[in-house]
Amino acid sequence: MSDRKLIVGNWKMNGRKSDALALVGDLLKRIQAKAPRCDLMVCPPAIHIDAVAGLVAHTSLAVGGQDCHQAASGAHTGDIAAPMLWDLGCRAVILGHSERRANHGESSALVRAKAVTARAVGLLTIIAIGETLAQRDAGHTIDVVSSQLRESVPEDSDTDNTVIAYEPVWAIGTGRTASVEQVAEVHKAIHAEMKVLMGPKKAAGLRVLYGGSVTPANAQSLLALDTVGGALVGGASLKADQFWAIAEACP
Repeated sequence: MSDRKLIVGNWKMNGRKSDALALVGDLLKRIQAKAPRCDLMVCPPAIHIDAVAGLVAHTSLAVGGQDCHQAASGAHTGDIAAPMLWDLGCRAVILGHSERRANHGESSALVRAKAVTARAVGLLTIIAIGETLAQRDAGHTIDVVSSQLRESVPEDSDTDNTVIAYEPVWAIGTGRTASVEQVAEVHKAIHAEMKVLMGPKKAAGLRVLYGGSVTPANAQSLLALDTVGGALVGGASLKADQFWAIAEACP
């Protein structure tokens, strides 16, 4: 586990192969010219992982998957297994993103099962949690994220196999970002809950990312928080200059 902040680009379902290679090529040029002060990772659509992983081999730019199945293999048409991600060159996988939870009906129990399978092959699990606007307005934010943590995070979690990503659902792709005070409050609660789940020693140094309309304009103030261990970046990660500017905002 690195003590540097982690900046992860979640490309979602965007781009063709040529777009993926051009974006990564641009990032690699920037990395070669000036080593970033953070750890950088991109999570392309599954169909582009092989090409991207080949391009970044032997560089500091890591590659992750956007999801995996809870089974290591089987009759699951259209799904991708954790061992397949590993073979393609992934060293991490995002699990429990709100778009998966909402659009595919994924429960926290399912996220937990996926995490167990992913870790069995050595993948770092980036477990995403976050509340809806209705839950926040009702004053249930801390209860919601704490419950998601307890139900999504496997018992064998430590800082080597776990990263938590707090993404308020109401801020994802909306252009609306949680205030620094809101982020600080929730991240403090997440660290406290993870100390209970993992034990204080294992939880020391846990990276908790913030995600939700992260841009070059707000990255510096968010990443300056001690409780923020990096960012899970959506739309801005599709443009090399914006993604790099967010990385440059790391203290």
